[in-house]
This record gives sequence, structure tokens and C-alpha cells, in this order.
Amino acid sequence: MSQPVAAQSDSTSVATRDSSAPTAAELLDFVRRSAADKELIASLPLDPEGRTWVRLEGPGGSEAWLIGWPPGTGTGWHDHAESHGAFATGVGELKENSLAVRLPASGWKTLELNEGVDRERQLGPGNGRAFGKHHVHEVLNESAEHVVSVHAYYPPLPLIRRFSRSGAVLRLEQVERPGDWQ
Repeated sequence: MSQPVAAQSDSTSVATRDSSAPTAAELLDFVRRSAADKELIASLPLDPEGRTWVRLEGPGGSEAWLIGWPPGTGTGWHDHAESHGAFATGVGELKENSLAVRLPASGWKTLELNEGVDRERQLGPGNGRAFGKHHVHEVLNESAEHVVSVHAYYPPLPLIRRFSRSGAVLRLEQVERPGDWQ
């Protein structure tokens, strides 16, 4: 049975946190500075067929990645579980489709989304965004050129939940652990 979900803010909650942990704003600053580093961006080996990535040293123990996106590639709908994060484009333009809704952390397989929860952003060179825990989105390169971006997450990703979407129905399809992508 699906559960209806209404639109609400997707900002990071104000909760007690480790004072040494990087905030979403600090992660955003890091990814923007890294995306502006032309030498770093040029160092990524690009594959014409699939995404490429190199792990970077993120601030305050965060997990960071330099990612190359060939034309027509994307992530599919997913979240980053208990991690907050940020990403910025260094070269080219990425499209982010996201949901402006806080989803339940667990205990569901299918949700029916209410109208008005969809958001779309175009992120060109130097542009980025930060997001909170359980932020559901997909990132796409719809251009004819390679795109390179920088992503950072804290705490380091414990898992990624992958979803399928058909109209207003969001369905949990798979849970990936770090060994699946590292």
C-alpha cells in the first residue's frame, strides 16, 4: 500500500551535531572551490561510454568525489540516507530533478507523492547546491558534451537507496552499500 507524501521543506534539520563535522554550507564551499580548480577538473580520465569517478579528500572526514558524466548519463532516483551533502559543476551543465519532501527514513517500499513536490535545477559551471539527509534526487547530463562535477557527503555514505518513479509513485528498488561503488 502506498503512503501519500505532501510537500515540505527539504532543508537540513537543526539538531545536535558533532562540532567538528562539516555542515552542508561547508561542503558546498568545498565543492564549489574544487569545481573551480581547472587542474583538478582536467585530471579526471573521461570515458565516452560511462561515468568515471575519483575519490577526493573532503573536509572534516567527509567523502568527496570528482565525477565525469558522458552525454546522456544520469544517476537515476536515489538518496544518500543519513548523509547531508553538496555538489557543484566544474565543466558543462547538470540537471537535477528532486523532491521537496521529507520521506520516511525506513519502513516503506512504495509512496504516492502529492502534486507540487517536484523541483528542477540546471547547474552550470561553478553552480552547486547543498542538501540535507534523505534528499531524493536524480542528476542528469542532458547535453551533448562531457560534464565534470564534484560531490561531498557527511558522514561518509553508509548506503544509497535507489528508487524507480512512475508518475506520482516512488518505489524503493535497491539498497547499495559502499562496497558496491568503491
